[in-house]
Amino acid sequence: MSLHYFAVYKPYEVLTRFGKEGDKAVLSDYFNVPRDVYPVGRLDYDSEGLLILTNDKSLNHRLLDPKHAHEREYWVQVDGAVTNQAIRALQEGVTITVDGKPFRTRGADAVIFDNEPAVPERNPPIRFRKHIPAPWIRLILREGKNRQVRRMTAAVGFPTLRLIRYRIGKLSLGDMQPGDMTALSQQEMYKALFH
Repeated sequence: MSLHYFAVYKPYEVLTRFGKEGDKAVLSDYFNVPRDVYPVGRLDYDSEGLLILTNDKSLNHRLLDPKHAHEREYWVQVDGAVTNQAIRALQEGVTITVDGKPFRTRGADAVIFDNEPAVPERNPPIRFRKHIPAPWIRLILREGKNRQVRRMTAAVGFPTLRLIRYRIGKLSLGDMQPGDMTALSQQEMYKALFH
């Protein structure tokens, strides 16, 4: 069996699956890959950014096993003038609800972007409100619970407006645009993720 590795920029409002579900857009609407290739992990329908597609089951296991604690970098636009106190709370870890139970997150690397990062336009754009700031935070996690980033920013009082996964390990979006796909060799993929 030949192994395939792709880095893709999953667009906003696309399900992280290939099979159709109702009238929502899915990965096969954007990416033409061999039938046995599937996404590693997931990105919510309302999130965008870096997603790995492969048919390498050992890569899937290594990347999703919590004991490996791979870095995942998110660029998060939040609602309101985020405070240093909120950033400190994210750095120390916050309590969110996972499967109906309280869960204490690990501390994250969290910083406010000095300038708005260069990101593609989103369609549709976030709701713009003239008098309410919508700054960006760089958030680096080493764990991945369902909707964790959104739950963390909400827990500190600043709901997520836009969420882009920018990097996994050393593999990043770079200047990719939504819907772009890059094929990588096994060596390139493993080097970016595990070294």
